[in-house]
Amino acid sequence: MSLASTDYSFRLRDCVLGAQMLFVAFGALVLVPLLTGFDPGVALFTAGAGTLLFQFITKRKVPVFLASSFAFIAPMIYGTQTWGIPGTLCGLAAAGVVYVILSLLIKKYGVGVLQKVLPPIVTGPVIMVIGLILAPVAVNMALGKTGDGSAVLVPQNTALIISMLTLLVTILVSLWAKGFVKLIPIIVGIVFGYVLSSLFGLVSMEKVAAAAWIAWPNFTLPTWNLEAILFIVPVAIAPAIEHFGDILAISSITGKNYLEDPGIHRTLLGDGLATTLASVLGGPPNTTYSEVSGAVALTKVFNPGIMTWAAITAILLAFVGKLGAFLQTIPVPVMGGIMVLLFGAIMVVGINTLVRAGQDLLQPRNMVIVALIVVMGVGGMTFSVGEFKLGGIGLAGILGVVLNMILPGREE
Repeated sequence: MSLASTDYSFRLRDCVLGAQMLFVAFGALVLVPLLTGFDPGVALFTAGAGTLLFQFITKRKVPVFLASSFAFIAPMIYGTQTWGIPGTLCGLAAAGVVYVILSLLIKKYGVGVLQKVLPPIVTGPVIMVIGLILAPVAVNMALGKTGDGSAVLVPQNTALIISMLTLLVTILVSLWAKGFVKLIPIIVGIVFGYVLSSLFGLVSMEKVAAAAWIAWPNFTLPTWNLEAILFIVPVAIAPAIEHFGDILAISSITGKNYLEDPGIHRTLLGDGLATTLASVLGGPPNTTYSEVSGAVALTKVFNPGIMTWAAITAILLAFVGKLGAFLQTIPVPVMGGIMVLLFGAIMVVGINTLVRAGQDLLQPRNMVIVALIVVMGVGGMTFSVGEFKLGGIGLAGILGVVLNMILPGREE
């Protein structure tokens, strides 16, 4: 009796700890679908399902949680406007296949092959382009407009008060908060902005009241779209590189070398298959969450089984209809304030990639690569052959890889 009681208590504790890990990831997890027009319920489901798949591939050895990737926000926004969600999902699924291919190459030739094809001089500027392309969307929403600026949803002065105070609170929490709260600055900022918006009368609960408690997520199947594939696949460069950093970080936290066991090829394979699975079901691509790794470091709970409970909790929440309806009541200025910081941070990550690599950007070869990637990517350069078009991030990524391969002076 005592043993059974102890086992039950242990499982209950694991379940609570898993729910806590999901809470840490929750703000960023649902932010991506809210910004891109995807269904938050599907994002929750695919985050849980993707994490379980990742655990299966990695033999349940790595305590990480997979959820919505910020790196794909720009192509998702552009893609839904250009090809609709089904066409965009085709490109996102293909991005996961890129991870799988990279994992197979790494297994055969070692990690060095990735450094040769995707060195910092290519990945850094591509990450910068992702953040810079999104800057107008963030500013428009902070001003109370739709992402493309075509319509005003909230009066500008009111929107500015809400967005800038939301931004300020998020910054203050990220800089000066202590302990667990420091891990959830996005959630704190959104909650503050939501309450402030309520005081301005911008929040309506009609849709929440009308929504059912239990509802089936709006799963969507992809449709074939070669244009979307060529546009989105190069974006996989950034999160593929970041994956190494995330695995190194969790290895450092737990004191185990996950690069060797289960192996970086397995973790990248798990990440890629989770991304493809999410896209096939209508969710945003997945990536390992550094916020959750921070929570693992804070709580000192290194048991990968905790992430199983986090995944199960996410899947269960996906079927709570009122939760999805509630998330969609968050006013535009609140999201805009968060996005100003978020998209700027993505750009800074790209700069930091170059800085940490010690690249001399005034060296002619490096200058050419960085300049062309950034200007053509941000400027919207597009090449067309018949109905086929390549531009934006897709063009920037492919251009960077090609230039790095053909220009003389390449470092081996």
